[in-house]
Amino acid sequence: MAEGECLFCAIIQGKIPAKMVYEDSWNIGFLDINPRNPGHTLVVPKKHYEFLSEMTNEDASRLLPAVKAVASKVRNATQAQGVSIVQNNGQAAGQAVAHVHFHVIPRFATEGPVAMEAIMPVKKMDEQSLDKMAALVKSAPEGSAPPVQEPKAEKLAKAKTLEDLIKDD
Repeated sequence: MAEGECLFCAIIQGKIPAKMVYEDSWNIGFLDINPRNPGHTLVVPKKHYEFLSEMTNEDASRLLPAVKAVASKVRNATQAQGVSIVQNNGQAAGQAVAHVHFHVIPRFATEGPVAMEAIMPVKKMDEQSLDKMAALVKSAPEGSAPPVQEPKAEKLAKAKTLEDLIKDD
């Protein structure tokens, strides 16, 4: 998506209003218009990147201090017991706007579920499968991955074990 077509780029350019709560030379932070809790803030790099893996190391290194600062501000402002920091990459992971962004969500002990790990089903893996997956991840290249073809994406979503992923069709 080109910079001119991106919702967050339009906010950065001042074409769309937002409730700004943070800004530095490289990033902005603004309240989410569909908050999970009051104070839910999005931290967005000013330069357009769709995926975290596309960011230069320099730009990525500038983003985490902004996320940290906003997380501290949000927690202090809301008196939250905790803060969830969420970053989704790709539509399949729940990324609704194709521009890198972090959600900073104040959390309270009285609410649930606690985290994504609490709602996603566990996929049990034996020691051999874990070893195979570790080897695959270690040997995989860094950077942007090519788009996954639909049949492969369906296979990934249905997989219960590593063997389900790596066996030939």
